[in-house]
Amino acid sequence: MTSVKEQEAVRKLMVFLQEWDSGHKVARTRILDSFIKSNNGKTEPELELEFSQGASLFLARLTAWLRMTYTHSTCLDKLLKSIGIFLSAAGGRRYLIEFLEIGGVMVLLEMLGLNHLKEEDKRESVRLLQLVANAGRKYKELICESYGVRCLAELLATSTSAEAQEEARVLLDSLGRGNPKYQNQVYKGLIAVLPCASPRAQQLALQTLGAMQELVGEAPPALVEPLLALLGSAHLEVQHQALQLLPALMPLRVRPALLAALVAALAPPGQTALASRSESTADPNALCPREPMLAYVQQAAAAKAIGILAKESAEVAEELIQLKAVRGLMVAVGNVEHVPSQRHGSISLKYFVHTFPCVEEHMKKAVGDTLFQLFMDSPETWYTKMDPAQAEELASSLVDIPKDMARKQSTEGCTEVP
Repeated sequence: MTSVKEQEAVRKLMVFLQEWDSGHKVARTRILDSFIKSNNGKTEPELELEFSQGASLFLARLTAWLRMTYTHSTCLDKLLKSIGIFLSAAGGRRYLIEFLEIGGVMVLLEMLGLNHLKEEDKRESVRLLQLVANAGRKYKELICESYGVRCLAELLATSTSAEAQEEARVLLDSLGRGNPKYQNQVYKGLIAVLPCASPRAQQLALQTLGAMQELVGEAPPALVEPLLALLGSAHLEVQHQALQLLPALMPLRVRPALLAALVAALAPPGQTALASRSESTADPNALCPREPMLAYVQQAAAAKAIGILAKESAEVAEELIQLKAVRGLMVAVGNVEHVPSQRHGSISLKYFVHTFPCVEEHMKKAVGDTLFQLFMDSPETWYTKMDPAQAEELASSLVDIPKDMARKQSTEGCTEVP
């Protein structure tokens, strides 16, 4: 038999629930404000004490109202925060299960795709999904099975809120860990973000790909094109993340394609066209400089990456030599239209010449004694001392090193190839 005190507590709960059930938006908003203020951070036992062992009855009402109004409600932030109090309550696993049983995950994911919703509401939805994911592997799988990776990748790529993008990145990173069944799906979802128009999203996607790389193992060939394209980004933070990812990919099967693409980027088609334009008296607007300039940014980043990768692995350096990277670096140094290309090309070229005697010999034969001596005297700054004729001579020089000649510290066998 219940005590008078318990009966009074139950009566207060019923009055509270009736007030919610009969209240319109203004009344319910007031109830939510009071609930958030009084119960934020409470544990499951504390919530049950507050609601006379009937907290689940209020959670059910909150979730039902969310399902009915999420497409047009104007107080979603308070509703989502109230649900979050239940999902984050220590010891409140049953609240999470109750929320999931009535389709809570699907509602939250659908909200991410509604263009008219506030970014703050979408951010709060992602936070609730993170609480679900934190509950364990089977809950991460549930989010992924509900097309969660696609929804989160789209939010990351299209959101105008840096905070929402960061929340999406954190959740994608979480879904990619301790979730072997879907970690490759998460990885591919991040790759799909790379071609988007948001530099912030590109940076975050690259950062998360790098963090996941060791877990995933092999990288798909689809990564090569968007990754190399981001080396041409005008945003240095994006370039930096792309360069950071490259070394982690070198032990993988995707390496040959990546190295070939890097070498190809050293000789952009626009370099010749733009150089020709600068020497002519034609209309300066005849060629749009935007594309060649982006190609030059990529050229400089490729030259820098080649130097980094070569210094980390002699095997990679030899492969780059066979792919004619030395020739490409000379083209970059000869690009008077873009100083960063000349600078990074010179620094990387210095490593190859000083490390591989055969490269030194073939380069000397290709560019002649005068230009080569200029390089040897100041390898990192020689491009600043070249006149236009020397730069053109350098960019048009041919260096071809036989396959068996790229041997580190080899002092013999460097013969000229016609």
